[in-house]
Amino acid sequence: MRLPFFNHTPTFDHGIHPVYHKETGHLPIRRFPFAPKLYVSLEQHIGKPAIAIVRVGQEVLRGELIAKPDGLFSLPIHAPATGIIEALEPMPSDNGEMEMCIVIRVYEADTQEVQVRYPHDLENMSGRELALVMQEVGVAGKGGATFPTHAKLIPPNGCTIDTIIVNGAECEPFLTCDHRIMVERAQDIMEGIKYARRVCGAPRAIIGVEDNKMDAVAALEAALPADGSVTVKVVETKYPQGAAETLITALLGREVPAGKRSSSIGVVMNNVMTLAYMGRLLPLGEGMTERIVTIAGPSVERPGNYIVPLGTPLRFLLEHVGARSTATEVILGGPMMGTTIPSVDVPITKGVCGVLAFGKKDAIPPQIYPCIHCGECVNACPKKLNPTQMGLLAAKREYDVMAEQFMLGECFECGCCSYVCPSHIPLVQQFRVAKYFLKNREKVT
Repeated sequence: MRLPFFNHTPTFDHGIHPVYHKETGHLPIRRFPFAPKLYVSLEQHIGKPAIAIVRVGQEVLRGELIAKPDGLFSLPIHAPATGIIEALEPMPSDNGEMEMCIVIRVYEADTQEVQVRYPHDLENMSGRELALVMQEVGVAGKGGATFPTHAKLIPPNGCTIDTIIVNGAECEPFLTCDHRIMVERAQDIMEGIKYARRVCGAPRAIIGVEDNKMDAVAALEAALPADGSVTVKVVETKYPQGAAETLITALLGREVPAGKRSSSIGVVMNNVMTLAYMGRLLPLGEGMTERIVTIAGPSVERPGNYIVPLGTPLRFLLEHVGARSTATEVILGGPMMGTTIPSVDVPITKGVCGVLAFGKKDAIPPQIYPCIHCGECVNACPKKLNPTQMGLLAAKREYDVMAEQFMLGECFECGCCSYVCPSHIPLVQQFRVAKYFLKNREKVT
């Protein structure tokens, strides 16, 4: 495969250059206030939901275990605030379904310091033992995928990991929380990399950062270990540079085979935020109770990057940043791959990296026209698929043909095709419908 270079900066073929709106990238991280009630979901990760171990009326301390994991691919939940368990009840989630939540009435007069910790002797542990302690911390992938980090780092049978790729690209428009954590918590990232390398056995790690974040590059380079095991590489600012396949290609020139995971080519990839939290929480023996979130968009009066307690309802969050009265559309994540929420009662979870609020004039859907076969979507697709043909098949509900002949499963829904389409055809939404139908064929029929 040819590895393209533009001005000697590594990148990948195709992709797009959207308007980035990274104005919050220069704003320091601030702490968000506690809402009167927190709605802590038991489904904050890919895998089985956590199992609640508290009862209504019970007092809990910040950092205390309130839900235990259900197997290796599950994560525990820790109390994000000191307070009283008021209810265990279903609440709306970002996917429109109801999810069971632990409702905590927060003690307003409490200092809300973390009061419960679970320390371990990390230095004398094997990689497998360290992975199990990572599970106790409860960190899920912070880039949005929410895969349990400890499980992701354990090499599959027959795979040898030679490189950890640390994703600091943050290519989505508006999002800057990864940028700020690289600038402000570089040492935490290095600690997280150290623990991650011990679990997966990788001799080296490479941090990939887009060239619009040179202050982050400088901060990371100043914190690098002296043994040369961790390096920083600058990549071109281009979307979707931060996707696993594209960043691996840009940094290593390797291509993940269709239907395979990156571990099959000796690579494990983690987000910088994920490793920063792992590096901070593991030595302290603390569970995850909060995360850094970018809050931005045209309807936000006080945008920035905030440390938000898990379980904070969006209604409270939007009101605090001055967006509740004007916002008509709210997206969790970035505008390209994020999710438009069905209700402002949705709580903040471990996988929410951004909250974007748009007013009525910003969210007017464009008129959709027939495909003109211009090929712009084909030129933009980083997976080199044929979105034009797949879109035509989707309109006819030929989902099996899309999957069998046009590799629908390889599409990771980056949205490049929809972004460049002059006819404004919602291609990525059509592909999501096709995938959902194929996955749930028996239920649909």
